Amino acid sequence: MGFLQWLFKKGRNTQEDDSQWAELEYSREGVNFHSEEDRSRYVTDLMEQIGEANKELSLLEGEYSQVTAYLTDMEEVEALPDNERDELKIAARKMINIDKEKQGYLEKKNRMSDKLFYQLKEKEDELEEGIHKIREAEKYGALVKQDLHRLDGERHAYAYRKSELHNMLANYKGMAVIFLTALVVCVLLLMVLQFGLKMDTRVGYFVAVVSAAIAITVLCVKYMDGEKELLRVERTINRLVQLQNKVKIRYINNTNLLDYLYVKFNVDSGKKLAAQYKQYQQEKEERKQFQELEAKRDYYLEKLQVLLKRYRVRYPDRLTSRPIVFVEKGEMVEMRHELIIRRQALRKQMDYNTQVVEKAKDEIMDIAHSFPQYAEEIAGMVDKYNRE
Repeated sequence: MGFLQWLFKKGRNTQEDDSQWAELEYSREGVNFHSEEDRSRYVTDLMEQIGEANKELSLLEGEYSQVTAYLTDMEEVEALPDNERDELKIAARKMINIDKEKQGYLEKKNRMSDKLFYQLKEKEDELEEGIHKIREAEKYGALVKQDLHRLDGERHAYAYRKSELHNMLANYKGMAVIFLTALVVCVLLLMVLQFGLKMDTRVGYFVAVVSAAIAITVLCVKYMDGEKELLRVERTINRLVQLQNKVKIRYINNTNLLDYLYVKFNVDSGKKLAAQYKQYQQEKEERKQFQELEAKRDYYLEKLQVLLKRYRVRYPDRLTSRPIVFVEKGEMVEMRHELIIRRQALRKQMDYNTQVVEKAKDEIMDIAHSFPQYAEEIAGMVDKYNRE
């Protein structure tokens, strides 16, 4: 309880402080009214207060008149017979229902952004063809890529076979050298046996030469077959390289086409463009319905305003901005209560500024009576200020 009492006391003290600040006080202490400078400055200050208060009053009176007119309009509506009020209710209900439908659209999740919608709208006639082109290019690109992988695999296989053939031919050459060396060694040994030991080596010569001839012949045949296969492998590799280059050209051209189509439609796949197109068609239909709702609302809004003008309502826009006031009585009461509070606040401000004007004028009159010798001068200062 102590805290609540302190809080209440503090709030009351704050209101008292505000009230003290609102009170105007005029102090003549330190003002020498026999001095033209002091006298002129004091009177000018009072006139400026009057001018500022009058300016505020002019603004407040316009607002006060408007709020009063709003209240008068509401009284006119509430005084209507039931059959005439029913006309207003029907039009107002139509507007409320339309507003609910519009709000449902505006609150819908995953709505397409205006930027994307209008980007797609600009290319609407090209979207279906664009989806087809992108899908075909993506499909063709996948096939070409498979071909490139297959050709690259074949090329590596033939390159490996080429390496094997080179090694095999080198081995054949080495074996031929070995066989020839062995033949020479055998002939030398046979010559030593023949001439040194006086042995008959004719059969040895025959066997050595025939063996060497057979071995070298076999090697020559295999070497020639290897060279033929090597030539065939090299030709195949060249053919694969040429074919691969052709496929690469197709792949690069297709890739460039895809890049262009992706940039044109601002996507990274045909699947995404197809999804956007589907969403665009749905969004287009919903926006069309939304526009139809707006047209219907405008129709009922105009109808409601025409009816209100017929019933001498000066500011129909004020009431039609909240159509629910025609349907629910509590809303009308709340709206009127708000306006009454506003008018009271305006009246309070107007009274305060009127008080400022009256007090400042009384202060000027009192100075003129207190110092009659300067009354004419003070009157001249007032006239001059009013003319300005």
